[in-house]
Amino acid sequence: MADSLKTFFDAPLVRELGSQLHRALPSFPRDTFVREAIQDLERHELIDRARHIMGAMRRALPSDYPRALKVMLRSLGPARQDTERKAMDVFFYLPHTLFVSEHGLEHFEESMLALHTLTQRFTGEWAIRPFLERHPEKTLARLREWATDENVHVRRLVSEGTRPRLPWGSRLRAFQKDPRPVLALLELLKDDPELYVRRSVANNLNDIGKDHPEVLVQVAKAWQQGATPERQWLIRHALRFAIKRGDASALEALGAGKPTGIEVRATSLPARARVGGAMDIRFEVANRSRRAQSLVVDLAIYFVKARGDAPQPKVFKVRELTLGPGATEEVGKRVSLAQLSTRRHYPGSHRIEARINGLDLPLGAVEVET
Repeated sequence: MADSLKTFFDAPLVRELGSQLHRALPSFPRDTFVREAIQDLERHELIDRARHIMGAMRRALPSDYPRALKVMLRSLGPARQDTERKAMDVFFYLPHTLFVSEHGLEHFEESMLALHTLTQRFTGEWAIRPFLERHPEKTLARLREWATDENVHVRRLVSEGTRPRLPWGSRLRAFQKDPRPVLALLELLKDDPELYVRRSVANNLNDIGKDHPEVLVQVAKAWQQGATPERQWLIRHALRFAIKRGDASALEALGAGKPTGIEVRATSLPARARVGGAMDIRFEVANRSRRAQSLVVDLAIYFVKARGDAPQPKVFKVRELTLGPGATEEVGKRVSLAQLSTRRHYPGSHRIEARINGLDLPLGAVEVET
């Protein structure tokens, strides 16, 4: 992702951007802009490439921010109609959102109009954050209005832009300390008709749970009352990492209490696997008790570390089950051993456990070889 984004911001993109701005303002110094934006562009990484291009835009556009903003908005292409990003094309507008967040803080109304327009082309989730820090009350009030906007991208901005721990974004430390303003917005969006928005609400609530696990569970329990299947999915998605940790209160919020009389047995567990390959693991879950039980079944794999450090489990979601007394069900998971930038694999014995409602039950071990 990082490499593709980095190379996306290249000379042809700069020339196209210059042409769009020139069409919006015939006096726009296109050649100067292109020359300055391309100069040393390859030295920069990721967001810094977009910021470098934005700097050239700022120098080439009118010095008066509101006038420059009007030119920029006139240059935009059509709004997105989809909710799934299939290519990098939308990142074309990242310099535009940076322009607003870095130069528009003292022009609140003009900047809010710009972000409302831009987020329909490329998310304004990073650009809204400086406004939440500089103008918290005014920005929260505007977001409350946008929570009922007819455009799905605008509604998603409300939840995604207020995530306390948004990836690639600055931390919203005031909301990490006191999430109540954010929760008030999520309350307005929890039953949004679009999964695109509800997924964002769940991710925001998950962020809140990292600082306030008790708040996450309280909200999950409250939202369970009269919950539609769509809201129930949202709640499970928000609780997913707490459940992987085996948090008993999170499991209780889903109606999955402490298991009793639960046994597991590996039905397919390879003796050996290779780095770069995969492990196909299957196991039976049996309920030996006299009552039906709701079970959240995960798979915990203790990956070997590079320098012999004590392995920590990586938990993979498997299934949610309801098992009657004496019932047995087979479940499984295919786990990749491909080398990734986020996870490297090393040879050695990998302990495998089933994690059921937070209880770890041994399945065996796999010897991973190079």
